[in-house]
Amino acid sequence: MRKTAINDRNHEQLEARGSSMLPEDYSRFHSRNEYSSAMGVSVSVLASGSRGNSAIVQSSTTWILVDAGISCRETFKRMRAAGHDPRSLSAILITHEHSDHVHGLWVLAKKLNVPVFMTGATHQAWSRMMRDDDGVCPDLARLEVFSAGKSFPVGDIAVTPFTIPHDAADPVGFTFRAEGVKVGIATDLGYVPPSVCDQLRGCDLLMIEANHDLEMLRVGPYPWSVKQRVMSRVGHLSNDALAEYLVTNYDGGASYLVLAHISEQNNHPELARKAAEQALGVRPKLWGNRVMLAAQTAPLEAIRL
Repeated sequence: MRKTAINDRNHEQLEARGSSMLPEDYSRFHSRNEYSSAMGVSVSVLASGSRGNSAIVQSSTTWILVDAGISCRETFKRMRAAGHDPRSLSAILITHEHSDHVHGLWVLAKKLNVPVFMTGATHQAWSRMMRDDDGVCPDLARLEVFSAGKSFPVGDIAVTPFTIPHDAADPVGFTFRAEGVKVGIATDLGYVPPSVCDQLRGCDLLMIEANHDLEMLRVGPYPWSVKQRVMSRVGHLSNDALAEYLVTNYDGGASYLVLAHISEQNNHPELARKAAEQALGVRPKLWGNRVMLAAQTAPLEAIRL
């Protein structure tokens, strides 16, 4: 039997209880014009939380799946519910190797035969966790290795990966540019360093973590060691830390602010929303930002930009 990749350490286990080098030109990866019934850039969050994360960033001709943290069957089900044909996917991008981001990766890659993009260190960590009892690692037939800080195109979408502070091998966030629109995704980060602030400037949509309420976490059921890990600078972003970022470093350019990776045990969606909206309210020019909540159990309606 093949081993299941570890969860985002014990945090996600507790939550569940309640190689090829980068080619010079990625433009050869298919952009499925036959499926482009909806023009323009859109973002669909299929799942977000400690039991699995997955989202789609779509242009008029290119569909990218960001993370594969739910099963292949559930991914297909939620894609169809969101109006996407799974065969339309152009590529899969992976932020890091924790199982709530890669649980369905191998089956998805095998069924869809699309390129899978991840850093070299992330691939090595994923391969070690996926070894079977004989020590054999699964093969990703169309693996593409990228490095944080180096942009690359997938179809007509320009992708920029950037380093984030999290306790994984080589974790990254992404920005996506297409058709004059910029989308930023930054979850699973212990804090928001200046380098991440710089990457997230100018986004039209920003998907960012609001993982836990500090008081709920402190009095909650997790062991103290797990609480320390979650609250650390390589853990997860709290509501308070998100609010501080919105008040002090957020440029306010996004029409949509999507709160993601909201803990089912240590947060409540309305607490996350309240923290974000109060922070935005301190700066009148940000009142036009629309706050949305990504959920674990159902896809968020596609946001068209």
